Amino acid sequence: MRHQYPMRTFFILFVAFSSLVSCTREELDIYARPEGLEPPIYQQLQAKKNFNTLLQVIDKSGYQRTLSSAGYWTMFAPNDEAFTKYLQKNNLTVGTIDSTKARELIQYLLVYNAFDKDRLDDYQSTIGWVPSKAFRRRTAYYTGFYTDQTFDGASVKAVASNRNSTFYSTADNNNKYLSYFTDNYFADKGLTAADYNYFYPSVPYTGFNVMDSKVVTKDIVAENGMIHEVDNVFTAQPSIEEYLRNKPEYSEFKKILEKYAVNFIPNAEATKKYQILTGKSDQVYIKSYSKQALTFWPNNENFTKFADNDGQQEAWSIFVPTNETLQPYLKNVILENYASLDVVPSSIIADLLNAHLWSSGVWPSKFKSSFNGFGEEARFDPVANVVEKKILSNGFFYGTNKVQETNVFSTVYAKAYLDPKYSIMTRLLNLDLRPTILNPKFNYTVFMMSDDAFKTAGYDYDGAKNEWGYTAPGTTTRTVGDINRNNLLRIVATSVIPTPNNELDNLNKDGIIDASNGEYIKYSQNKVYSAGLADISKTLTILGSKSASNGKVYYTDGLLNFTALNIGKHIETLGTATTSPFNFFWQFLKNSANAYNATTGEITGTASGSFYTVFVPDNAAIQAAVNAGVLPGTGTGAVKTPNFNPTTNDDKLKVLNFISYHVLNKKSLIPDGKESGSMETLLKDNTGDGIRVTVINSVGAMQVTDRNSRKSVVNVAKSNNLSNRAVIHLVDNYLQP
Repeated sequence: MRHQYPMRTFFILFVAFSSLVSCTREELDIYARPEGLEPPIYQQLQAKKNFNTLLQVIDKSGYQRTLSSAGYWTMFAPNDEAFTKYLQKNNLTVGTIDSTKARELIQYLLVYNAFDKDRLDDYQSTIGWVPSKAFRRRTAYYTGFYTDQTFDGASVKAVASNRNSTFYSTADNNNKYLSYFTDNYFADKGLTAADYNYFYPSVPYTGFNVMDSKVVTKDIVAENGMIHEVDNVFTAQPSIEEYLRNKPEYSEFKKILEKYAVNFIPNAEATKKYQILTGKSDQVYIKSYSKQALTFWPNNENFTKFADNDGQQEAWSIFVPTNETLQPYLKNVILENYASLDVVPSSIIADLLNAHLWSSGVWPSKFKSSFNGFGEEARFDPVANVVEKKILSNGFFYGTNKVQETNVFSTVYAKAYLDPKYSIMTRLLNLDLRPTILNPKFNYTVFMMSDDAFKTAGYDYDGAKNEWGYTAPGTTTRTVGDINRNNLLRIVATSVIPTPNNELDNLNKDGIIDASNGEYIKYSQNKVYSAGLADISKTLTILGSKSASNGKVYYTDGLLNFTALNIGKHIETLGTATTSPFNFFWQFLKNSANAYNATTGEITGTASGSFYTVFVPDNAAIQAAVNAGVLPGTGTGAVKTPNFNPTTNDDKLKVLNFISYHVLNKKSLIPDGKESGSMETLLKDNTGDGIRVTVINSVGAMQVTDRNSRKSVVNVAKSNNLSNRAVIHLVDNYLQP
């Protein structure tokens, strides 16, 4: 429908239009360049009169129009004096710089977006500016497509991966970064001039340096950005991968990377892009590092890309040992039990590489507080161990005369991990104790158990099914399930002994010690045994030993097996002989239906999986308890005859209470001085709480005091008898319930 306007309204509109027509063109041009606006970067450089060589290079690069028009750049501009030094140093003239080289120089001097000095060291996070957290910015320069060579020698057209996981995005050119160093950033990071001069010893640190240059004049405002005048021409830095490519002194490390960690993956999108740009028909491959789970990919310029700009505040770091350093390490450590790296498990190669990779910038003053993916500090002396240092486009590079002594290759864990004969033990350690024994601050002794020893005992592992099996020796029936795995974990845990004072450096003496799982092993005359071995009167022979950074390993000829028997069965073994000092206690125990299950050997109040200590009064002490009426007896004189099989409920209760009071609940103790104090027994009071005794424990001696202040001393020579998560001691007095 057509609108109808009154005549008065039309007249007003006509007058207004007539007024506009009477204005000049200049008065109406809202797109005209405002007065007082600074000239664009190119013209600003012209006006300053000391950037003549830079302007010639810009002209050759093809960037004159870009820097003379709209845009938003930060340019680090080398002055004429800086270019004079650069040309002399590289035996060049402006005339010998071609357009390709000129473009590379200019693109690396250009940072996207305009930043004055105060904003340059702020991080552009997804939630806003974070002050003093940035020391890098993305430049206009990138490598793009290039010719590479596979490890097998084939020449391929390639492009670097620009992500760590998805490995490539066609929308991302993998632009290089440059690094700068400001007083605000250094103060925030706790860095000093020494950190800068470590990399650039001939350049004074001023509080505003860019690569190996000083900023002479900061914050020169231009229409299309910001200029910072610098006194040196810094050139595009290689990535870590590009740097290694041309450094033969690190070729052994590079060879491991290239052979075992690199994939060249054909990519249709990259190929199409290349063919459009060049008119050539080559297949393009993405060079990725997907064979191994590396901490980072050395050709990725983008840092993590978890946030678009996270490369502003962080970079990768790599410590690369020289060939002279790495070769003997490979021979003596990694290949001690392997013929070549080709047969070494991939996890070991990944660990070797990752031990030298940091997903953060490791500053020279921060070696001890910078941690790699294993949580390990950089174990190098910045002066004695670093033979070369560079800040590259995507990270810090340190060439070293030392290999990172990573825990997986230096601790007791390594002795299983690096030996294929101990693959089952390694797998079991990985399920439970690996973090414990990898700690270099704590000392351990490990009794090594080979795959053959596990197989001889009937155990096996099917990797294809992730299945733990057991075939009882002498049978053909194989069982599978978690029970087999759990049994093996218990065996391995018994083989790992915390030894903070190197207690097991000498196995020629007699001794007993607690393992990492609270169970005990005994040793004598270079032999060792556990509760399960004691059941069959067997010991393991020590075949050899090796030292590690946090302890020692002993090679054995079997397994430190646990016992499946309950505690009562071991008391039976100790006390059956009528001449045994354990005999009277055993007689009361076996005849007490309240206290003992004769079929299973279970003492009333104990539970599978818990720890116990049994204090068995010797025969004389039992006789004293009978005489005192604490245990049932017959006769009226001072000396009574023990009634081992009482019939009255009162007497049966006496036996039950007596036995219960001589068993520590959930505690397994030996005379090692480690634990003393008030401890509960199996005997309960009317409220259900365990009635307690007091244990005084010292090395080679132990005393138990009941609540009536009766003292009972452990007969060490006849004690420390191993049982199922328990020990059985002989004592010289009874404890009175």
